[in-house]
Amino acid sequence: KIEKELGCKTYFCDPYCAWQKGTNENSNGLLREFYPKGMDLSEVDIVDLNYNLSLMNNRPRKCIKYETPKEEFFGFLP
Repeated sequence: KIEKELGCKTYFCDPYCAWQKGTNENSNGLLREFYPKGMDLSEVDIVDLNYNLSLMNNRPRKCIKYETPKEEFFGFLP
């Protein structure tokens, strides 16, 4: 249904196959710069979390031609 509604291809990774989801693993690595693995994110102050997510979303990424995720997202809007 997602493919039909949005007109884009979707892909679902196999369980426990991290190499099939490189962008997700990269994002997890960026998140780990702020919060160590195993940390309960429900204990993080929401203001701090939003600030750190803003830093991540405004960081240029090689996979999108060194644009930021924010620029890439808003570039699709009319």
